[in-house]
Amino acid sequence: MKPLDPRLLRQARAARGYVVLTAALGFVTAALVVAQALLLGAILAPAIQGTADLPDVADRVALLAAVVAARAGASWAQERFALRAATRTVSELREQVVAHAAALGPRWLASGRGPAVATLATRGLDALEPYLVRYLPQLLLAATVTPAALAVVLGLDWVSALVIAVTIPLVPLFMILVGQLTAGTSERRLVVMQRLGAQVLDLLAGLPTLLAFGRARGPERRVRALGDANRRATMGTLRVAFLSGMVLELLTTLSVAVVAVGVGLRLVHGGMDLEPAIAVLVLAPEVYLPLRQVGLHFHASTDGLAAAQQAFDLLDEPAPEPGHRPAPRLAGSTLTLHGVGVRAGDRDVLAPAGLDLAVHVAAGPVTARPDDATAPGPGGPRPSGPGRVVALVGASGAGKTTAAQVLLGLVRPDAGDVTWTTADGERIPLAEIDLTTYWPQVAWLPQRPALAPGTLRESVTDGLDVDDATLARAARTAGLDAVVAALPDGWDTPVGRGGTGLSVGQRQRAALTAALLGDPARTPLVVLDEPTAHLDARGEQVVLDAVRAWRDQGRTVVVVAHRASLVRAADEVVEVTAAPLTAGTADTAGTATAGRAVVPPGRSAAQAHEAVDA
Repeated sequence: MKPLDPRLLRQARAARGYVVLTAALGFVTAALVVAQALLLGAILAPAIQGTADLPDVADRVALLAAVVAARAGASWAQERFALRAATRTVSELREQVVAHAAALGPRWLASGRGPAVATLATRGLDALEPYLVRYLPQLLLAATVTPAALAVVLGLDWVSALVIAVTIPLVPLFMILVGQLTAGTSERRLVVMQRLGAQVLDLLAGLPTLLAFGRARGPERRVRALGDANRRATMGTLRVAFLSGMVLELLTTLSVAVVAVGVGLRLVHGGMDLEPAIAVLVLAPEVYLPLRQVGLHFHASTDGLAAAQQAFDLLDEPAPEPGHRPAPRLAGSTLTLHGVGVRAGDRDVLAPAGLDLAVHVAAGPVTARPDDATAPGPGGPRPSGPGRVVALVGASGAGKTTAAQVLLGLVRPDAGDVTWTTADGERIPLAEIDLTTYWPQVAWLPQRPALAPGTLRESVTDGLDVDDATLARAARTAGLDAVVAALPDGWDTPVGRGGTGLSVGQRQRAALTAALLGDPARTPLVVLDEPTAHLDARGEQVVLDAVRAWRDQGRTVVVVAHRASLVRAADEVVEVTAAPLTAGTADTAGTATAGRAVVPPGRSAAQAHEAVDA
């Protein structure tokens, strides 16, 4: 990354005003540094030579005090606004990184970059603060104070100016040499930190499963090894920083000493007056100081520079253009997937391939009977209602979850088209719809549902005004009532971000309860991704009860089915298949219908199950 990358000014609005303010304060500081040196010479020279008393230079002393106070005020203002701008800049970049990663979609995140984005958006970008607070101001001061001070020295003593002009290029030369080594070390440290973050995130996500199988202590060796690698990389960066700082300090100290020796010899031999000599001696360290500070703080900012570079690379990744049309009212509409094919990662496979699917969302809910939630099981008679259940089945890796993500607009197909047909007959491509107006009408339960932090009641109700009777009824249908009864604080039990504190099965039941509490008129479409994957037989029955409750509320349920019980409960079964991505399939994926098995409405649950088994 460049010392001042233009992309930082483009991406972070807070950085623009901060750079302008810092540049202005740099010019003010340069003027104050020069004034301070000249005033010191004008005060000390007469005092040393005995040609003036304190009352004779009182006005100069007062002016010097004002200059020193103004310089301190400029430093205070720069520090104050630097901290504010750094906080805002990091916040803006973090928001853009997270939003762009979300716009790239789950396929991009699933390619192994998700944990790296999480590390980058948290600890990685936090390291950008030293760059903005320390390094960048000194860089701008080096561009203002150093030339101004050198110009004044040239007017006072051309010999000292020549010495400074010859020695000062050595400082950036050594900075470049050492900086290249440090930058590589920082990049390696960031990679190690991202690997450690990914390992910890994976461990936390799979900890309930590891605990269930008694393997919780297995990955600790790997985490410890990555932690040691991170420690070694950090110590390597600090070692290089300390050594390079010593080199720069030694170089600038020797340069100032050469100037001082030259001035002293000419003073002894009468070749220079005392007042300009004092001014030159005061200005010489000020010429080198910004460059010394740039070298000193550069090493503290290299982690932030590496993180910013990765953030800009991520933001340069092309993302699909977001839709702009408001979503239609889903009730009474039909979602049609025609010849949909999605490439499976980097493999030459379409999963799904040539998928045709029509999901009709019921026009409106009906009032369910009190006994609907406890109706007979999947093989028995079902209560009447306008809702429908569509099951997506297929072999592992066939693209069932991807098909559900296409339906939600999270993944755009590589072939085929997805459209909504409204009750008025208008056809709207899903790619043109603003998803922020579409998602509020859909209840989405992934395999690993995430809950908002707060109490269990707050996580489940999600801001809805729900009375205790309704909450208890939904919890009973979803099987959450037994979980609440076993918790020490019941509904007031604190839940961490993502559902921390609950097992995967408990989170699943909490998410089911939250979906049951939703207004059927507002969320007429429910999409489930293998809801029974982490549940036992009793939990499976809970999911079946919830599915029946949604259908009897008048909702349309699309479920990625893994177990036969869910398939038997469906009104329509669609088989999802994969196919190799060849030139022929790539050209005809939009119209392919092979690999699709649809069990139409009207066939019995047993016939549907037999068809899927076949």
